[in-house]
Amino acid sequence: MGQKVNPIGFRIGITEGWRSRWYAPKAAYAEFLVEDQRMRKYIDWRMNRQPPYAAVAKVEIERTRDEVKVFLHTARPGLVIGPKGAEVEKLKEALEDLIDRRVNLNIVEIKVPDGNATLVAEAISEQLKKRAAFRRVMKQRIEAGMACGAKGIKIMCKGRLGGAEMARTEVQIGGSIPLHTLQAHIDYGVATCRTTYGTIGIKVWINLGRYGEEALLPDASRSGRGREGRRGKRG
Repeated sequence: MGQKVNPIGFRIGITEGWRSRWYAPKAAYAEFLVEDQRMRKYIDWRMNRQPPYAAVAKVEIERTRDEVKVFLHTARPGLVIGPKGAEVEKLKEALEDLIDRRVNLNIVEIKVPDGNATLVAEAISEQLKKRAAFRRVMKQRIEAGMACGAKGIKIMCKGRLGGAEMARTEVQIGGSIPLHTLQAHIDYGVATCRTTYGTIGIKVWINLGRYGEEALLPDASRSGRGREGRRGKRG
C-alpha cells in the first residue's frame, strides 16, 4: 500500500508554521485543544456552510494570557466584516460565548483564490452539486490555477462521479507536484461534495513554487492573455 502523507503536516515545523500557536501546562492543554477545534468547526459552519459564504480557507489561533487571537484567511473579507463591521462583531461575540474567553478577530485577505487549494476544492464541490461535468470542471480549475502562476496542480475526485453505479477515482494533473521536496511550497485542500446520489471527496494539491519565490499573480487575467497570445503565434 502507498503511504500517503498530508503535505502540510509533512512540512510543519520545517518550512510551514503551526496553525495553532500557544503553549499550555499539561492540565490546560486538552481544554485549549478542544476549544481550538470547536472554534474552527463553528467558523467553518457559520462562514462556509451557510450565507454569506465568505470563503474562509484557513483559521490560525494564537493565545496570550488574556485573550485568544483568531486569524481568518478569506477570499471575501467584505462579507466577513459586514456593513460597518457588524458581521465580524457578531462572530466575535459568538466565539466568546462558545469558549468563554476574550477573542480578538483579525481578517487576512486571500488575494488569489485560484491559488488556494481549499478554495479550489470548495469551488469544485459547488459545481459538482449543480451537476456540472466533473472532467470539465477539473480541467477548468487546473487551467485557472496555472494562469495565476502556479507551478503545478493535481486534483483528485473520488465517489459516484456523474451518478455512476460504481464509485471510482478521477485524477488530473497539470505541471509538476514535487511532494517530497520540503522546499517546495505545496498547498493542500480537501472538500466533501454531498450530492443526491452520494458523497464525493475532492483533494487538491497546488505547487506554488519554492518558499520565498512564490509567483502567484494578483491579476490572473493578465497571465491568461499572455498564454493566448503565445498560442496564437504557434498556430
